[in-house]
Amino acid sequence: MDITIRQVVPEDLDAVARVEAVCFPEAEAASRASFAQRIEAFPESFFVAERMGRIVGFINGCVTDSRVIRDEMFEDAGLHNPEGAYQSIFGLDVIPELRRRGLAARLMNHLIAETKKRGKKGLILTCKDRLIGYYERFGYRNLGVSQSVHGGAIWYDMILEWEDGCPDYDKKQEKEQI
Repeated sequence: MDITIRQVVPEDLDAVARVEAVCFPEAEAASRASFAQRIEAFPESFFVAERMGRIVGFINGCVTDSRVIRDEMFEDAGLHNPEGAYQSIFGLDVIPELRRRGLAARLMNHLIAETKKRGKKGLILTCKDRLIGYYERFGYRNLGVSQSVHGGAIWYDMILEWEDGCPDYDKKQEKEQI
């Protein structure tokens, strides 16, 4: 599958909102206005997957010092702290017809690599119980039921942390520079 992953640009707003609308129930989906704020506030933490000029998926979230996502973070892009310790993930979206082909994993791995490059301590997200195992494959740990009541669903807090910076990434970078 010929996919390009790139940083979001303002012109992607409508396409991102359309993808979100098909990926999440209305009560859980971010609004177009929310995406406009996110694109403006943290484009460096917002990546889209593009296939033949069409956005078919994306991953995004603010940076924070919190080890868990709080509901107000979804709607208030002003809570983004570029110097924060953790990259959050508000959404990992892939259109239905391209699911189960590794695209979500490519987006996740891309954001993990970018997060390591920026020297963060790790990533945080919330997910439904059926997705806990999926995220554990990336190294996330389940912290239990979240206090989030976003969209009226039951969520679980997940965290992926690395100790002492990013040793694996740092070693790879050193080898590439030699």
